[in-house]
Amino acid sequence: MLDETVWSSPRAVRWLSPSNLLRWSVAVAVLTIVLKTLAWAMTGSVGLLSDALESLVNLAGAIFALTMVTIAQRPADEDHPYGHTKAEYFSAGFEGILVLAAALAIMWAAVLRLQAPAPLEQLGWGLALSLVSTGFNGALAWVMFRSARLHRSVALEGDARHLLTDVWTSVGVVAGLAAAHLTGWLWLDPVVAIAVALNICKEGVRLVWRSSQGLMDQAVEPEVLARIEAELARLASSEVHFDHIGTRRAGQRSFVTLHMHVPEGWTLGHAARQREQVEAALMQIEPGLQATIELLPEGAVTAMERTEAQAQPGPQRET
Repeated sequence: MLDETVWSSPRAVRWLSPSNLLRWSVAVAVLTIVLKTLAWAMTGSVGLLSDALESLVNLAGAIFALTMVTIAQRPADEDHPYGHTKAEYFSAGFEGILVLAAALAIMWAAVLRLQAPAPLEQLGWGLALSLVSTGFNGALAWVMFRSARLHRSVALEGDARHLLTDVWTSVGVVAGLAAAHLTGWLWLDPVVAIAVALNICKEGVRLVWRSSQGLMDQAVEPEVLARIEAELARLASSEVHFDHIGTRRAGQRSFVTLHMHVPEGWTLGHAARQREQVEAALMQIEPGLQATIELLPEGAVTAMERTEAQAQPGPQRET
């Protein structure tokens, strides 16, 4: 297994970027479509047909993910002052919908075959081709998962999860076909295809849910929030304290907003320098974090705080 320093080196970060890996995903999807289609044509197995259909979905998903990642890398502009990073969530949602559509197509083909079972031909070659394509998908999925964590790319993670689903699908199909060949029970082939479709449905629902949560400004991960709060607690003093901490995640970027209360007698320049130190400290603990810190003299509240207090009276959250 590669050392973590290898993955985080500048050269590895460049070569294993989301855009480059999604280009590889497109190429591997084309290759696996060819291999699995040949396997289906040689055997007549509806299970292998379901496997080939999922690879077709992989190709469409990878192309769309590459498009969204390219858009997400655009800098902020007048119409999108917070950048375009949320475009990646559209990719995950789109891929989830494609997965569900593929599952329905697989179920339909499997039910038709279950009603009229057909003998399997040249099973050895068909299974060999399926296993070769599975190896390509498995290796690429492993690399994409590592890179997705490094780059915080939800599009890359979605494509990796879909590839991993494809791997387990192929393993299940191969096992089912081997069992059908050994037992002579031809109905095992469409039953395996239905089981594959149900598994694909679960992954499609998960991808759509993940996309919806990102588009609704989901908070940063609990461990990231804990680091932010711990750092603010370290920076707080008898003169300075923080409250009204809010966070959100948008693709590869994360945002935190908070109020920084300082003594009323401080000059604006001194308060601004202290605020800058707090911002720098937060950026150090969470790369890519954008902090918006509002300075307030001790005892002051904003109009929004006053409105919230009147609507839901209770102690304010402080760090």
